[in-house]
Amino acid sequence: MNDLGHDLELRLVRYFTVVAAHQHFGRAAADLHVAQPALSRQIQRLEKHLGTRLLDRVPQGTRLTPAGQRFLPHAHALLQSARQAELAVREQAETERIAIGYVEDLVITDAVRELRRRYPDAEIATRYLSCRDTGALSDKRVDALIARAPLPLATDDVFTTPLYEEPRMLVVPRGHPLANRTSVTAEELAGEEAAHCAFETADWASYRILGADVPPIESYEDKLELVASGRAIAVLPVGDRRSSLRPDLVTVPVKGAPPSQVVLVSRKGDPNPMISNLRSAAKAALTALTAPAA
Repeated sequence: MNDLGHDLELRLVRYFTVVAAHQHFGRAAADLHVAQPALSRQIQRLEKHLGTRLLDRVPQGTRLTPAGQRFLPHAHALLQSARQAELAVREQAETERIAIGYVEDLVITDAVRELRRRYPDAEIATRYLSCRDTGALSDKRVDALIARAPLPLATDDVFTTPLYEEPRMLVVPRGHPLANRTSVTAEELAGEEAAHCAFETADWASYRILGADVPPIESYEDKLELVASGRAIAVLPVGDRRSSLRPDLVTVPVKGAPPSQVVLVSRKGDPNPMISNLRSAAKAALTALTAPAA
């Protein structure tokens, strides 16, 4: 029995599109930052509402049912219409507002706190973005992005403000031949095969997983698990302290590698005055950051 007496929840529709894109509940749950059982229950709620199954589980993950295939383009259109409606209202709103995107390990609390201190009446929102979500700035889900360079964005379309730089560190499992070194050089790591995230487009990108036969990597936790298992090593910015939470991993400073640069990016020609306000607040709050000596 369906649930036509209640409105269709956009959140459930979005969950469905993410599962359909990944064709795997586990990877979709990681992308959405929800527990896999909770995601499964939400998809079941959507299916109950519509009165039909949308997804079938298969050994490789999941696949769309015929009903799911019919519903998917309508789901995308519904979400797009909702975004357009939100943008239309935002453009007419008189209140100062800004949505700030940030990625990976970056902590932007100081910049946001400074912006709110300067503009206490403004509506300031933050949005965590996965490394695959490269379209958030261009499709106006966020007004500005704080991330690590390089970014796969056309330079003619964006304005980039450098904020600060961090040296690199090597992450290896305990017992690795390099684990007891006081440092390693970039030359020692040259030639290693790298697996990149979508936000990483050049040599010495912010995050590198090095090793032969490295499989596709969906999440940061999967990267660390790959390193801990001894199948790969990683090169990270020293400001990323998440690897230090694992007792089975060791960090070693990397000498001679270009630093990781943290930047603020916005769309060129965007008339939102809060973007320049954020730029000023972020430079004041974040440029004073100093990374630990490598």
